[in-house]
Amino acid sequence: MRLHALLLTACLLSSCAAAAGQATVTLIGGNEPHQFQVELADTPDTRARGLMHRTELAEEAGMLFIFDHPAEVGFWMRNTLIPLDMLFIDERGSIVHIHHRAQPHDERMISSRQPITHVLEINGGLAESLGIEVGHQMQLQLGGQSSDAE
Repeated sequence: MRLHALLLTACLLSSCAAAAGQATVTLIGGNEPHQFQVELADTPDTRARGLMHRTELAEEAGMLFIFDHPAEVGFWMRNTLIPLDMLFIDERGSIVHIHHRAQPHDERMISSRQPITHVLEINGGLAESLGIEVGHQMQLQLGGQSSDAE
């Protein structure tokens, strides 16, 4: 019985790890494209957790929040330990708003300002230093498939 419970727990944990998912995001616009290896936040649980409790994020890494339908969304920085840039992306794959350098632990709501389907979180200050701007396009590559926005 104990072994059965242990195996069930291991299976559940491995399926959760697989569901977390990884992808490649390429931002196109300006002088050159910029690529990020991202974790996917595509379930209510992964979206709620986000990058909370992380002490660092590699420069070329991020988290991509994926929403099923276009909607105006709000984010906050509760339990988030590192500054972040939030890139709000519409259903066409266009960056429509950038919130620069969201501060750790700040519980003020950060709005998308309009309906979006994706939010890319990267290290704070990186969007500005790379020249990423509103109007640039996102391409998302999941498991060998590429599209302008999933």
